[in-house]
Amino acid sequence: MPEISKQAAAAGRRFDTVLIANRGEIAARIERACRDLGLKTVAICSEADRQAPYIRTADGFLCIGPSAAGKSYLNQDAILLAARLTGAGAIHPGYGFLSENAAFADAVETAGLVFIGPTSSSIATMGDKIAAKRAMMAAGVPCVPGPDTALPDDPDAIERIALEIGYPVIVKASGGGGGRGMRVVPEAGQLQEAIALTREEARKAFGSPSLYMEKFLEHPRHIEIQVLCDDHGNAVWLGHRDCSMQRRHQKVVEEAPAPGIAPDVIQPVGMACVEACRQVGYRGVGTFEFLYENGAFYFIEMNTRLQVEHPVTEMTSGLDIVQAQIKAAQGEVLDLAQDDVACEGHSFECRINAEDPETFLPSAGVITHLALPQGPDIRVDTHIHAGYKVSPYYDSLIAKLIVHAPTRAKAMARMCEALAGTEIEGIATNLPFLKALFEDHAFARGETDIHYLEQWLKLRRAAA
Repeated sequence: MPEISKQAAAAGRRFDTVLIANRGEIAARIERACRDLGLKTVAICSEADRQAPYIRTADGFLCIGPSAAGKSYLNQDAILLAARLTGAGAIHPGYGFLSENAAFADAVETAGLVFIGPTSSSIATMGDKIAAKRAMMAAGVPCVPGPDTALPDDPDAIERIALEIGYPVIVKASGGGGGRGMRVVPEAGQLQEAIALTREEARKAFGSPSLYMEKFLEHPRHIEIQVLCDDHGNAVWLGHRDCSMQRRHQKVVEEAPAPGIAPDVIQPVGMACVEACRQVGYRGVGTFEFLYENGAFYFIEMNTRLQVEHPVTEMTSGLDIVQAQIKAAQGEVLDLAQDDVACEGHSFECRINAEDPETFLPSAGVITHLALPQGPDIRVDTHIHAGYKVSPYYDSLIAKLIVHAPTRAKAMARMCEALAGTEIEGIATNLPFLKALFEDHAFARGETDIHYLEQWLKLRRAAA
């Protein structure tokens, strides 16, 4: 196990107040976890979010800037100043925004505060896709075929690498994420143009033109493994999720466990993830993402943060992952061994977005009516209410609908009932789209891959 870093040791300090450096449903979720742990919270907001309900229920709040995220939720100096002014001892970044920004984590640590997440060095290592792949290969985690080095500038050398991998290949930005900075190349004649376009996109979006190349898997599923680690060399994996239902590389529906994968197949992969965490000195929660095809797993990246879809793992494991993340940041020893992890039943999560269900264009405005489903094993993570104004400045996610049941079939039926009981008026949402998806026979049988949803949408448009 690596020696505990100065940052990790600093993170062992106790704190009684957490500044939540985020907005929306995740801000409300973190606030609830802090309250259950007896911690005070400070909420920050932009001018567009002044009326958000979690602002009123926090122990304190500050408006840190205008509506544009670049001048508020991405303003590192403003967030650090807010922490100093309110006496917060820790900052929770949630997901998105600054959650995987190594420079921000370092600034928090340098300011003598606790960053509720991994150390800045871990974020930097795993945030660089090439460095992450190299670390995973060293730990024995299976990776997608392709070199663990950046592509050279020489076009002839790039073509030789592609031939060694075998077409089709995919070109990716080393610092990419969120579905950006990647292109599939079916054949050699399209390679150089794809390289030029992706380099420029990577330079603009991520500040670096560095690219790498891998084999493009044509019919994979997207499988995730959730990990939880402390500063003392202890780590566990909390089961697995299937996040294959994606549109334009953005997840729409997630479920746990991933259907049709035998325990003896996934178990060694989970243990390899745990070993990788120990080798890099990882702390807190994180997620290893894999492509799964023909019974084999291929690592693609690690998310060094809390993920949007963590509730399905909470529902199947019975653990509060956000509380566990906060405890790890306080330096507590993980009170959970791998043998203690028991995942039971099946869970689905639907992302409810403020967007047109046909065009998927964002929809801003005031919610005039809201009815949310209730009942056993139904959970809604949200910050909205009747009268809430959905802003055009941020991501369109406004709620997460989660269900749990003993079997996948029963969980699907429960989700259909929960979707039918969800009413949101005043803005357009993707509820009709989600309802139709849960009536799809191939999805019901678990016979889908990461390309299925795009194909399904094309067929629906053609039939309309």
